[in-house]
Order: sequence, then C-alpha cells, then structure tokens
Amino acid sequence: MRGNPHNLRRGTVTKVFLVLFFAYLLVAVSVFAQAPPSKVVGTVKSITASSVVLTTDSGADTTVTFADSARIVRAIPGQNDLKTATPIPISEIQVGDRVAARGQTGDAGALIASVAIVMKQGDIAQRQQSERDEWRRGVGGIVKDVNVPAGTITVANSPLAGGKPVIVHVASGAEIKRYSPDSVKFDDAKPGSVDQIKPGDQLRARGTKNADDTEFTAQAIVSGSFREIAGTVISTDAANGRVTISDLATKKPVTIKVGPDSLLRKLPQFVAMGIAVRLKGGAPGSAQGTGAGPQEAGQRSGGGGHGNWRGADEAPSGSDSEARAAGARGESHDGTGMRGHGGGWRSNGGPPDFQQMLARMPALSISELNKGDAVMLVATPGSAKSEPTAITLLSGVEPILSAAPAGTSAATILSPWNLGEPSGAGGEGSAQ
Repeated sequence: MRGNPHNLRRGTVTKVFLVLFFAYLLVAVSVFAQAPPSKVVGTVKSITASSVVLTTDSGADTTVTFADSARIVRAIPGQNDLKTATPIPISEIQVGDRVAARGQTGDAGALIASVAIVMKQGDIAQRQQSERDEWRRGVGGIVKDVNVPAGTITVANSPLAGGKPVIVHVASGAEIKRYSPDSVKFDDAKPGSVDQIKPGDQLRARGTKNADDTEFTAQAIVSGSFREIAGTVISTDAANGRVTISDLATKKPVTIKVGPDSLLRKLPQFVAMGIAVRLKGGAPGSAQGTGAGPQEAGQRSGGGGHGNWRGADEAPSGSDSEARAAGARGESHDGTGMRGHGGGWRSNGGPPDFQQMLARMPALSISELNKGDAVMLVATPGSAKSEPTAITLLSGVEPILSAAPAGTSAATILSPWNLGEPSGAGGEGSAQ
C-alpha cells in the first residue's frame, strides 16, 4: 500500500532535520569541549623546571606551565615579525624577563601555554635607554601653529634650534600620543591625532633633524595642554600636598596639588640671575661681572616686569660664594648653572640640557615655601573632579620674572624641562 505522499515528505524532512540536529550537536559539543585560548603577559617572578610565575601589570601572580610541545621564542622589544624570533628552552628564561604566553586555562587558574614570547630583561633595559636618548635628542617646545592637511607643526622656543621656530613634519605612520589631563607621565598618555594638537600646547618629538635644525621629521610625538602660572605663595598645606598661589595673570588664587611625580626645585640666586640675563639678551657670562651684572639682572626690566620683585642687592650673600664653590669643584659656569662637570649639561656644545640642569638644583619641599615667595610652575589642566597637579614648580625665580619680556609665560621658559619621558620598552610582540 502506498503511503500518503504528504506523510512521506514529512517523514523525510524529519529524518533530515534529525541528522542535521545531531551533526550540529556534535559540533557544538566539540566547540564547547575546547575552550577559547587564554593569554597572560607579565614579568617573571620565579621559575621551576617546567613553569614560571608571572606578575602581571595589575599586580596579580599567575602560574604558566609549558606543555611538552610548547613553542617558546625570544623576541627583541618592538619586534613585530616573529618569523625570525629565536627558539629557546625554558632554562633560558630568567627572573625579570617579560613573557607573553597563550594557551588553555588549567586547574586553579594556571595557564598551560602552547606559545610563549620571551623578552630578556637586558634587552628591555637597552631599548628603554635607547628610546630615552632619542627623546632627549628630539625637539620640544610650545606649539605655535598646526597645519593638519600638510601634516606639519611649528614649534617655538625649541632648544634644538637655539630658540628659533622649528617645523615638525609628521612622518607617515608616526606614533602620536596625548597626555592625560591629570598626568604628565608618558606611560599615561593616550593615542592621539594631529588635529588634537593646538597652538599653545607643549610638544615633544623624536625623529631626525635637518642640517640647520630648522626642520624635524617626527617618528613619535607626545603633546598636551597644560596650565602655566607665575605668582606668589598665599598658603601651603604640606600634610595634604597643596599650595595656594596668587596668579599674577588673573589676580586670582589657585590651589595646586603636589603629587609624588611633581618636580619641585629651588633655583640658587646665581642661576636665576644668569637665566634673567639671557632673557634680557645679555651674554652668557655677564652674570659673573661682565656686561650686565647681577644687580641689573635682579631689577625690574622696563615694561616687562611681572611685579615689584626684590632686586639683586637683596639676594642672599651666599649666592656669589655658590658660584665660586662651583668653580672650585671644576664646573664650567656661565652664570646660569647650565653646565655641569666637564660640560655635561650641554650636548656637543649645543643648547643646555634643562632637564639635567634642574635635576642638579636643590630639591624643594612644600614646607619650605613661605607666604609671599615667588614661584613659576606648569601644571596639568585638572578636571571637574581633580585639582591641577604641579608638573614643575620652581622657587627663587624673582630675577627671571623681572627680566622676562611682557607676555612671556611660565611654560615658555619651562617647556624644555617638564614633559615626562618614556619608560616603556615598546611593543611586546603578539602571542597569536
């Protein structure tokens, strides 16, 4: 007896559906049985014969056990192509190395690694030093103009070109970062773009310069908007890390937070006077008695003064002895304090290394600031939830403020000094 055609078709469809369903079920079981791979990156804390304990950047410890078939390679920081990476045994991994491992999660959260990329601690340190040197040899200053279509940025006050404007060409593929509103740490900077950079921003770049230092091709750029303040101390709160200053420009009080990364320095009188002479167009050695002397440097400059600052005749009597003592130590002084032992504060006779100069200045604490002290500082802009944080704060700056031309801001003078340097070692490759 023939069956009903509709029933036959229905039965056929049911069989096909069941076949497909069980096939799908088998695939699903297979997929769920093999969990997606996990990945961990950290610094080696300890080592055993077949495993390591990594401390991740968040501070957590994770055990990584290497499977017998695991592929372990050594890569150089910044290396993107692992085809040329050198295979190494587990025994070559050392405490302090960086490891990126991929594999399946095992018992107690441990990772059973099938692939691992190792960066040696020495290679990382070498890369870090190389990057720091490149940034120091780069260009920095206040942004004067930005031409987004042309990919150029004009930077003023750059020590690289003796204070002359420098045209920065943004190379194709250049790394561009933007400082966080609440941090000047390089490692806190976020990816950015050229159109985010505005006149008045501070900028640093690394790359290559032309023969006369007027143009610079940047491979990496970091920039940020910062507050520049010159004024007098109203009050201090050392316990809570706060300084309240009367801003000379706005005539209003502003409270600044002083954090662990803030650089506080007190300029000796002979250093401040030497910088003042330079601002007034004097010769480098004039602060030591040739040309414009210290008393002239300490007085108000016509039309350019920032207030009724004390003259050099009120400077501490020890300022001259400091200069003489520096000479006795074998330091080459030009009145600014911008040369160290054997000229170490200059680079091949070029412009002063202001960061090194400041590092050698006497450290300053909040408790040493007194009401009425003149200060110059550059700070983060702050936000609705946080106060501005001091990046660089200098006291002992009365001669500088007196000599600075009208309209000269603290950032213009401090810009070569206050941007953080990179501490990272670049990319760590990829454990794909």
